[in-house]
Amino acid sequence: MRRLALVLLFALPAALTVWLAAEVLGFLLLPPESASREVTVEIAPGEGFEAIARRLSGLGLVRDPARFRLYAALSGRAGHVRAGEFRLETGWRPRQVLDALVRGPFLLHRLVVPEGLTWWQTGRLVEEAKLGSFESFERAVHDPALMSRFGLPGGSAEGYLFPETYLLPKPRGNDAREAVAAMLQGFRAAASSLWPGGLPEPQELRRLVILASLVEKETAQEAERARVAGVYANRLEAGWLLQCDPCVIYGLGPGFDGNLTRAQLEDPSNPYNTYRLPGLPPGPVCSPGLKALAAAAAPERHGYFFFVSRQDGHHQFSQNLDEHNRAVRDYQLRQTGQLRGQPHP
Repeated sequence: MRRLALVLLFALPAALTVWLAAEVLGFLLLPPESASREVTVEIAPGEGFEAIARRLSGLGLVRDPARFRLYAALSGRAGHVRAGEFRLETGWRPRQVLDALVRGPFLLHRLVVPEGLTWWQTGRLVEEAKLGSFESFERAVHDPALMSRFGLPGGSAEGYLFPETYLLPKPRGNDAREAVAAMLQGFRAAASSLWPGGLPEPQELRRLVILASLVEKETAQEAERARVAGVYANRLEAGWLLQCDPCVIYGLGPGFDGNLTRAQLEDPSNPYNTYRLPGLPPGPVCSPGLKALAAAAAPERHGYFFFVSRQDGHHQFSQNLDEHNRAVRDYQLRQTGQLRGQPHP
């Protein structure tokens, strides 16, 4: 009997040790699920590790929240989990999950910004991409301090929200400020490739961005961009009104219904009405791409003062009013029954 007691005295701790070792190894080496699936997890700023562990367990990312907390504490990394959005796998071991939360990459959201969008159109894309609310985007766009941060002129980011594809992490507090900052940085990088010796002086840069925005809205044809810029340059030099429909439309704001009326063209209270007000509009009417900006910087030298759509994506350019009226009859009135394009001054 005494011998059996001695055997049990020594055997039980050994068995317990073996059991504990098997449990620890099982937790560390076996993933929660053999058929791995992807799970997106968002860690809030200031969220405690106990709550994080419970949530990970509930999502099937760790087998036991208490053991995961102990493992993180013993490894000295429980207090180093970052706030943000992460893409994790249920087939990962605890070490992989903890590594991702501590030093792995954030989940990035894809934002595609085409050429020629207004700030409010871009703001809707940002909100759809879960990169910030439309309201926070509007605040950031009209923040002069943000423009100053990137050395750009004007109190609004309109015209400088550079068209590009961005990969950005989800922001804290649903604030779109960093999305706006990324686009402003994109503008600086693109403009620096156009002017490697340094950007033009602020007033000249703003003039070029405004002109480029008109070019961007008027034509999608790369071969026409410098020619359209040349038409506007000629009209400005001659003291003619620009008579640019996209300017009037921009001044009407997000509520424009797509039908540009004669009354709207004759309204002098619209500061963007280039049918009534001389010179360039007070600001850009969209954010142009690099090719439109290059066209504005180097307009084609020619004798054209008019252009009208040919209804096939291209334009007919004319030197005088008689030529222009014939082009309007040929490409607009006979095909659509409506007068479109650049009217006479």
